[in-house]
This record gives sequence, C-alpha cells and structure tokens, in this order.
Amino acid sequence: MVDENRFFSIILFIALYAIQTVYAENQARDSGNGFEWLKKISSAPRQYNFQGTFVYYADSHMETSRIIHKVDQSGEHERIEVLDGLARIFFRNNNVMKCYLPDSKKVYMEERWFRKFFPDLLPQPLERIYENYIYEEGKIERIAGYDSQLVRLIPRDNLRYGYKLWIDIDSGLLLKVSVIDKDAVIEQFAFAEVEIGKEINESLLNTDSINVSDDWKTIKLSTFVLDDGEVGWYLGELPAGFKKITEMKRNLVGKSMLVDHIVLSDELASVSVFVEPIDDKETSSPLPGFYSSRGAINIYIRELENKKITAVGEVPLNTIKLIGDAVYLQP
Repeated sequence: MVDENRFFSIILFIALYAIQTVYAENQARDSGNGFEWLKKISSAPRQYNFQGTFVYYADSHMETSRIIHKVDQSGEHERIEVLDGLARIFFRNNNVMKCYLPDSKKVYMEERWFRKFFPDLLPQPLERIYENYIYEEGKIERIAGYDSQLVRLIPRDNLRYGYKLWIDIDSGLLLKVSVIDKDAVIEQFAFAEVEIGKEINESLLNTDSINVSDDWKTIKLSTFVLDDGEVGWYLGELPAGFKKITEMKRNLVGKSMLVDHIVLSDELASVSVFVEPIDDKETSSPLPGFYSSRGAINIYIRELENKKITAVGEVPLNTIKLIGDAVYLQP
C-alpha cells in the first residue's frame, strides 16, 4: 500500500523549499508603477529587519509560523519556526540553510542559491512577467497594522493562477499574498503581526537555542548545478511563458541516490521536474498519475525509459501535465 502521507510530506518539503523564480530578458511594461512595486517586494527582505507571526491557509488547513529576519554587513540571517503540528525550525545564514526536526531528532543542511519563503516570494522580478500576467493596482488597505498597496496579477490564460499582493507602502515588504484559481482563494500567506525596521538581538538567531543531543542525526543535502543538457533529459514544447531556468543533480529528503532536477518558471509560478530510476523495491512509491497536494501545489507522475518523472509546481493540473509530458530522453 502506498504511504501517501510520507510521499506528500517529502514532496511538500521539496516544493516549498526547492523551487525558485529567477532571471530572463527584459520586455515592455504594462505599468511602470507596477514594476516598481514588484521590485520593492523583491528588495525589501534584503534591506529591512523584521519579525512577526504569519499564517498559512489552504484547503481548510491553517498553520502559524514565527519569523525573525535580520540584515547586517555580513548579509541575511533568518529563523522560521512552525508553531503548529510537528516542530520544524529553519535557520538561514545567506544561502546556507539548516532545518531542525526535534520530533525525529534530525537536522537537514543545505547550501541554497535560491529560496522561496514568505515574505520573500519574488526574488528577482523581471518584466517578462507581463507576458503572462496583467497588472492591476487596487486600493490602499490595512494589513497587520500597516497601510498596504493592493496589487493584482491576473493570468492571461488558464495555464497559471492569479495573485493578490498586499505591499507595505513604506518598506515594500510583502504583508499578505493570495493565490487565486478563477475566483477562489486556494492558498494564502498573511502576517498577523509584524515589526519592520527595528533592531533584532543576534541571540534570537543562534542555533545554540536548539537542544541538540548526541543521538540527533545530521543529513547534508547536496546540489550540483550542471551545464545545459548535461543531465541528458530535454524539454519539448512547453506551456506558454514557461522557460527552463537550470538543471542539476541533487540528493533529496527520503532519496538514497542523486536525482536529476530541472527547474522552470514563468517569472512568478515555478515548476520542478525530478527524474529518477524506478525502484521496484520501493513499495511506498506512488503510481503514475495526478496527485493534488495542499494549496497551489500539484503533482504529476509518469514513467519513461524505466525512469520516474515527477513534475511538481504551483500551477493548475493541465499545466503540470503539459510540462511533465514535455520531458524526453535525447536518443
């Protein structure tokens, strides 16, 4: 019997902490003002200290996290602690991340050159975003005690979700984001309370606060970035707006060997494609088909040349299938 809970927990870990949005060429703007707001969302986490509590909501599930973020001459330092369910505590110093799981007494370590944690959801917005989304500026609204500018990004087709963004007027920090499928909110992050721009005591970001004993296990996850086409897997016709960003080999949570990983983006939504050998002994491995995860994340699995291809992304089911089916092995 497939252990779906275990499978989905692994996929969620991958999807939430291994998906990126990055660079592409410049295109004409829909709105100069709008692009300035998107740039503010991108730059604010690298310019301001902030700490607060935010809530994640999707599919009638609500999860609360505490975040502490400090910027100094050496870069960015961050702690995110999930306050509901199983304990999860993330520490980040620039691109080095540690994830502490007290219940299983494990520490996962990884050097990351990309990230996607609320409120840092738009690392490098570029103007190609307007090829795929229509920009609309809404009214000023009050979020977590701050005046914020509402911005809507409306998809130009049915290949992607829409977004509503609430941006602190003074700092540009993203205070709330809703992912929209047609008219329904399918996922939302929002600060319940936050302090922006105040000094933060370094002791709050010290990993020594975690009581790690000798029986804990430390697992280092590695990423090896490859040249274009080096993994040997290629992409045929992709859904409009999506482009390959990079390819790599990675060892992931729950996997005993390196997995091929291709990352795609339309400047806002991201999709990861994982290719690995089919292991007949792995009884918990899910069968080919669709798997809906929580919120905006969807999963599509197919088999090709005795390999399992898994496409994971924050896109509708039709889009995740188009991307998964576009993968082929160069003859």
